[in-house]
Amino acid sequence: MFSAKMRKMRGKRLVGFVLCFIALGTTRETHSQTDPHLTQGPQQFASFGDFILKDGISIHDFRLGYRTLGTLNASKSNAVLWPTWLGGRSQDLLTFVGPANVLDPNKYFVILVDSIGNGVSTSPSNSSSQPLMKFPQFTVRDMVESERRLVTETFHLSHLHAVMGVSMGGMQTFEWAVAYPNFMDLAIPMSGSPQSTSSDKLLWTSEIDAIELDPAWNKGNPTGFLTRGIALAEEIDAMNSTSPGYRTNHTNTGEFESFLAGIRNNAKSDAGSVIDQIRQRQAILSLDIPAEFHTTIGQAAKHVHAKLLVFISPQDHMVNPGPAAEFASTMGAPVVRLDSPCGHLSYTCVSIGPTVAQFLANPSSVHDGTITETLKH
Repeated sequence: MFSAKMRKMRGKRLVGFVLCFIALGTTRETHSQTDPHLTQGPQQFASFGDFILKDGISIHDFRLGYRTLGTLNASKSNAVLWPTWLGGRSQDLLTFVGPANVLDPNKYFVILVDSIGNGVSTSPSNSSSQPLMKFPQFTVRDMVESERRLVTETFHLSHLHAVMGVSMGGMQTFEWAVAYPNFMDLAIPMSGSPQSTSSDKLLWTSEIDAIELDPAWNKGNPTGFLTRGIALAEEIDAMNSTSPGYRTNHTNTGEFESFLAGIRNNAKSDAGSVIDQIRQRQAILSLDIPAEFHTTIGQAAKHVHAKLLVFISPQDHMVNPGPAAEFASTMGAPVVRLDSPCGHLSYTCVSIGPTVAQFLANPSSVHDGTITETLKH
């Protein structure tokens, strides 16, 4: 079910060059309509005033967006935190929460969080005092710190059952596990990484450079909608979101001009959305958990006390799977490889929901393995 829903979301891209399977607009909520103990996951906000970032600069009047589903049990032991991917919103995650889905709100108290800079939480696009490029650069660690404050100050929790996330959400999951090793029982990073490699950085830098080449960019003070730079960034994204084999098999040579026109004709974004994306990309560019803790990937992994389940796609051309695999190997944690040419979008082509649910319920029952693509895409 996880992969089927992701596949439906694949064509609804935020700004057109988002990291993976982003859907804005209407998403179908799959939670029970009859259980009175379940909420409908409405958008909520926690206000933290001036939120001090890792570098000492503050985001003024900071609000963190979130949604909850399910009920916290009496022992406060069933909370699961799921932060968003690049450009993603907590609304997008609602579709994965349901009794027969990735997270069952009859079992878990689910906290879906809008990561800093996604246009819902305080961001360049919605800040009145620090708009657009005046908005300070933040890091993946800053995202985690805002989420920790949400968990401890809003929900008064000192422990989580699990932290999980896809892509940038997986990066936050690694950060959580190292920075707060005793705060969760389980950590499930999916296509995430503890460190941006040079290949990752080349991708994100290229996309930012492409955006800033747009004639309307005007040195960070856009004069209108951006189109040409957005189109180029979208082309880079399309080239890397799946494998070369996937693109070759799904777009033959005669169809290429039509494929390219489809990207370019839909490429248009306002200044706020563009700078939201730039700031989140910059956060990914700076991701380096080993350097943050003055150690190696292997030594950082040894500090983790949570049980870890790592999902990687060997054909991922957006987030290099190497650091995640090395991290898991050092811990002796299970790694599930997704055998699919869909690359970074393998979650749209391979069903991992049952494995996630199994790990959440009984982590010792999940081992290294490979899930082979069986779904049509």
